[in-house]
Amino acid sequence: MKTINKNIGFIGSGNMAQAIIGGLLSQKIIKSKNIFSSDPSPQRRNQFSKEFSIKTFSGNVEVVKKSDVIILAVKPQIMEKVLKELKGNITSRHLIISIAAGIPIEFISKWLGDDLKIIRVMPNAPALVKEGISAISPGKNAGPEDLELAKEILNAIGKTVFLEESYLNAVTGLSGSGPAYIFLIIESLIEGGVAAGLPWEISKELVLQTVAGSVSMVTLTGKHPGELKDMVTSPGGTTIAGLKVLENKKLRYALIEAVEAAAKKATYLGKTYSKKNKTK
Repeated sequence: MKTINKNIGFIGSGNMAQAIIGGLLSQKIIKSKNIFSSDPSPQRRNQFSKEFSIKTFSGNVEVVKKSDVIILAVKPQIMEKVLKELKGNITSRHLIISIAAGIPIEFISKWLGDDLKIIRVMPNAPALVKEGISAISPGKNAGPEDLELAKEILNAIGKTVFLEESYLNAVTGLSGSGPAYIFLIIESLIEGGVAAGLPWEISKELVLQTVAGSVSMVTLTGKHPGELKDMVTSPGGTTIAGLKVLENKKLRYALIEAVEAAAKKATYLGKTYSKKNKTK
């Protein structure tokens, strides 16, 4: 794995910043002396300093001045405030990577400058255990080297795909919100096992390995999930009886509609930020 010989600064020290820093350091992709972070909370700064042996700051501008790559890891609600603070301090030498959900590249460039290199990323919750998937979308000024650098950084917390920004709302609805759907399914299956008479811990163990094994079957065989489903389903057997209930309850359509609803919400939020830009 390549090493990164640049200074990386994190604006915001939330869970995702913590996951990325932890991934970079555990895989020895970068040295702790080359990572900086900011956060208004003294407790959070102290935690990052102790856990990662990195230098932390209460102000964002100090991080920008020391960094080549700026990772915007703040909540969408405070992004505008942060960008106002950073305006004039970020230059064309910086690469900006935003992992804030729903914030278009257009919104960031409106505040910081139209000539900057900006990349938007949509990671997901499994990044916290280095099993995430991140969709990477370049702005107009980001070149191949910038994309490769972003990929190296995000690969520290899982896998990456490259997509045009227009697809990121769909990504948000699927892989961004998807872990919550999977957790609900897992929870429901565990409860189903309990309802059928199993102890909760045994039911949990059976469900987790069943889900993990099923994912491995799809990944390793390369077969369509529908084909694998048919392999498990015998005529007149127990599995078809269960599938009949799921189809009658429209589980398939509920999941499809959940992804669509989340994607539409992401689109709405993105348009809200775009409208803010037009009123400036």
